[in-house]
Amino acid sequence: MFKHSQLESVKAWLAHPAHAAMPLHARIQRAIRQLIVDGALGPGKPLPASRALAKSLGVSRDTIEAAYAQLHAEGFIDRRVGSGSFVAEITEFTPGHRLSQRDALARNQAPNLSKRGNGMFRSGGVREMLIPRPFAHGVPETRTFPLPLWERLERQVRKEVGAQALHHGDPQGTEPLRCAIADYVNLERGARATADRVLVLTSSQQAMSLCANMLLDPGDRIFIEDPAYYGARKAFDAAGLECVPIRVDRQGIVVEQIRAEPRKAKAVFLTPSHQFPTGATLALDRRLTLIEWAARHQAWIIEDDYDSEFHYAGKPTACVQGLDPHDRTIYIGTFTKSLFPGLRIGYVVLPPQLVKPMTVARTLLDGHTAPMAQLTLARFMEGGHFGAHVRTMRGIYAERLDVLVSLVNKHLSDFVEPRVPIGGLQMPCLLTGNLTERAAIDAARRVGIELLGLSALHASGEAGAGFLMGFAAYTRAEIEVAVKKLANALRAISKSP
Repeated sequence: MFKHSQLESVKAWLAHPAHAAMPLHARIQRAIRQLIVDGALGPGKPLPASRALAKSLGVSRDTIEAAYAQLHAEGFIDRRVGSGSFVAEITEFTPGHRLSQRDALARNQAPNLSKRGNGMFRSGGVREMLIPRPFAHGVPETRTFPLPLWERLERQVRKEVGAQALHHGDPQGTEPLRCAIADYVNLERGARATADRVLVLTSSQQAMSLCANMLLDPGDRIFIEDPAYYGARKAFDAAGLECVPIRVDRQGIVVEQIRAEPRKAKAVFLTPSHQFPTGATLALDRRLTLIEWAARHQAWIIEDDYDSEFHYAGKPTACVQGLDPHDRTIYIGTFTKSLFPGLRIGYVVLPPQLVKPMTVARTLLDGHTAPMAQLTLARFMEGGHFGAHVRTMRGIYAERLDVLVSLVNKHLSDFVEPRVPIGGLQMPCLLTGNLTERAAIDAARRVGIELLGLSALHASGEAGAGFLMGFAAYTRAEIEVAVKKLANALRAISKSP
């Protein structure tokens, strides 16, 4: 018969909520197996008779017999006719092996990762809120997305393509979507793209990781905006690159600092249309200077055009890629901001010589993007629905930005100075009072408000304290409630000793 502690261990397995979905015999089998693996039941030890164990656990004898049969099939127990069931003698396994102090310490220490693995783990990754709350940045409005239209187009695709959409897809992306993307970026962003230069990916983050690992070696230098998008810096750090921060002013990245830098870099990372997080637009003369610099030094320009669809004052400036006659620019785009994050479709427009290497490398990561989603998106774009949706959302976002600016000036003027952007999905605010950035962010979080601090986005120590306030995903009423809640929270901590 089991000892009292062993029987209680089995009962605990049966009662644990995490195991509730398992059949009863499977729970008993797993519990006994764990006792054997842990050494609580040593080799040769007898197991209780099925009738006795069934009575102790309050289950049927058939349930115990099913559990024992599975343990026997897996080799954990031997069953002897007329003698009962016994823990098997497993020669290559020592159950209950007691860890030495050294082994125990090793088990509790960090895993033995590669240098690149350690870099990725230490970065903390890039995590997005599953259910965003004000004022999470970079989140589009999804509640008004035309789902019935999308579902109708998806049904059309299923009817016309059939089971073909269930197979592996082209790792470069389906041709209809690549054609639609090329047409779109040529028309709306002034790019120089053809379908055969487009690589469809899951996200802009994947594109940056591909660039970091395919174009540069560990230890190579890359110029990066300061402040910069945290996802880019983490991707480059994880790849073992040396990120060299270059100051950003009201006209974008300061190109003279790049030209004056005595040590060479193999690439520069930019968000030229709408710099993250300042909102600055890179001036034309600086764009042209960068293009010539890249050509002269055989360096790469990695252009992240993450939310250029949403420009609220005049037309957005053409992308750098469209101005580059030397094919040194890699243009990154995404539908995460313009449509919805769950779509998981991004893309790159590549120089011709990079298409095949990047596509092959992509097959080692995730193979391909789901064909059904690609074909539905292609149809959405071809039918003019994408352009119509962007225009609608541009108007909604502009109104929400105006509401946010008005409410910040009314309720938060004692604490922050808003820097009103000409585009994008978030507004930077600089702290003007005595509050620290950390205190403001923590106070906001305690009342259910999410803010991204600006200081962490700067590599240098010259950052002005402040935070980003996303506005696109929140209604006028939600923005008003959240601003007032934030004002009360900041007022409370400003008065505390």
